[in-house]
Amino acid sequence: MPDRQQQPPHSSSGQTDTAALLLCGARLTDGRAVDVRLGGGRIEAVGTAGSLTGASGTLAAKVDLDGYLLLPAPAEAHAHSDTALTADGDGPLAYDDQEIQRRATEAALLQLGHGATALRSHVRVGDVQGLDALAAVLQVRRSLRGLAELTTVAMPRVLTGAAGADGLAMLRDALKMGASAVGGCPDADPDPTGYVEAVLEIASEHGCPVDLHTDAADPARLARLTAMAGGLRPGVTLGPCGGLGGLPTEVASRAADQLAAAGVTVVCLPQGGCGSAGLRATAPVRLLRSAGVRVAAGSGALRDVSNPVGRGDPLEAAYLLASRHGLRPEDAYEAVSCAARTALGLPEVRVEAGFPAELLAVRGERLDGVLSLAYSRIVVHRGRVVARTSAVREYCNSAAASGLDLPRQGRGGLS
Repeated sequence: MPDRQQQPPHSSSGQTDTAALLLCGARLTDGRAVDVRLGGGRIEAVGTAGSLTGASGTLAAKVDLDGYLLLPAPAEAHAHSDTALTADGDGPLAYDDQEIQRRATEAALLQLGHGATALRSHVRVGDVQGLDALAAVLQVRRSLRGLAELTTVAMPRVLTGAAGADGLAMLRDALKMGASAVGGCPDADPDPTGYVEAVLEIASEHGCPVDLHTDAADPARLARLTAMAGGLRPGVTLGPCGGLGGLPTEVASRAADQLAAAGVTVVCLPQGGCGSAGLRATAPVRLLRSAGVRVAAGSGALRDVSNPVGRGDPLEAAYLLASRHGLRPEDAYEAVSCAARTALGLPEVRVEAGFPAELLAVRGERLDGVLSLAYSRIVVHRGRVVARTSAVREYCNSAAASGLDLPRQGRGGLS
């Protein structure tokens, strides 16, 4: 069942369209069929299907959403644009800036097609790549303006000892270049506590968020990290924390309480880890949520060596949270939409007047069905349609379906 990617409309300025857009006949999760009028990058009005026109009676461009469920757009809270789409490569990973820019652009557009109108990408700095990978991803960010919001997290390898001096300088330069947050992998540094201290100090200097990688398999180390991070504003995010699931329940519960008290957000990766092909555990999301931890979900690797089949699809992450971890479909989708946007410091989105026009329409009538069969999608960013994915299912004519009035998207059977 192939997907057909259609070229989205765009403006040369890349800015929000001011013309009104009318989404007609969409279904909401509460069952209502509505019209939604967008203008100036926001939702202007929501009314009963057939009741809305353009503002003050003016004509508005229309999109027929009959048969679609309309949702707040998801956000991709944990991506790796610099290494995306490298699973088929031979030999060492190439850090040519043009190649990184090509891969990162393709990856961002794939994720936009899935519905993610905002993305946070972790980018390695220092070592062989220096700041070249970050510069390439920042160029992608500029080229995507008006289609999607791409922000970056600078990831140095070592920040302590004699070797850490270069990493600290590189991290400060990365923030000057335009990196939005500081991060990295403290577990890989000879002094994990010193690494975290350095990251938090730089984040405090620049007033930027922190987004760190940790498996969280060492409860003592995690306790020190959360104690240091508590109170830092604008906030600290940890992920993927898959090691928490392997701890005894009472130990994991104590760690969850510490994370909640510190105000730390956990971004889990239901599709698998992003650092090693052998890491596939997911954080214990139900335990974390019950302790009051803010839990979002990301996709992690998109077809790189750590997950050669990674899709970068937020709806797949939500599907896995529901099917594998027992979350209600509403809670699972909230983890990739509202919670993910909050983790990225973005304003809340609801399908109500006054909220940002960041929306995803998926063919289907109920959220559980959408998470199961989320094929056709229409993506709205800043009040205009920026991506469409259409899937058509066709079958040979058969007596099996005769007289059963089954739903069909194709115009006829295959010959």
